[in-house]
Amino acid sequence: MQNILLVDGYNMIGAWPELQKKKQKSLEEARDLLIDKMAEYQARTGYRVIIVFDAYYVHGTETQMKQSKVEVIFTRKKQTADEKIEQLARELKRINVQIHVATSDSIEQWVIFGQGALRKSARELLGEVQEIEADISVDVKKVEEKKPLNRSFIQDDILEKLEKIRRRK
Repeated sequence: MQNILLVDGYNMIGAWPELQKKKQKSLEEARDLLIDKMAEYQARTGYRVIIVFDAYYVHGTETQMKQSKVEVIFTRKKQTADEKIEQLARELKRINVQIHVATSDSIEQWVIFGQGALRKSARELLGEVQEIEADISVDVKKVEEKKPLNRSFIQDDILEKLEKIRRRK
C-alpha cells in the first residue's frame, strides 16, 4: 500500500517551535526548513510527501515544484491550503493508497476524516520528525565509530618513527 502525507505547510510553521522561531527571521527559511524535515521524513518512512502552502492573498496561478524530492504546492489565488488538500485527498484516493493529512485545523481534520483519510496533528507529526532526527543522529554516530582512526590522532613522534620504517622498505 502506498502512503501519501498531505501537509498544511503554514499550519506546521505556526505550530512547531523551531519553525515559528525561523519564521520571525524569514518565512522563506521556515518553509525551506520544513521542506528539509519532510524530505528526511519521506526518506525514512517511504511516504510520498506533498506540502501545501496557502497563496490565498497572492495573485497568480497555482505553482507546483519539487524540492529535495518533496512535492510543494502554492495554491492559486483565493484558494486555501485546506481546499487544495481536500481536492488532493479526493484525487489521490485509490484502493491501495492511504492518505494522511497533517494539520491542527480541527474542522479540516474532520472533513478529511470524513473522506477516509487519516488525520495527524502538527504535534504528532513533530514527534515523528523528532524521532527520525534522533534515529539519524544515532546512525551517524555508528558510522563515525566504525571509521578508522585519522592520522591526526597519532602523536607526532610515533608518526615520525612509522615514516622512517616505511622508507626503509
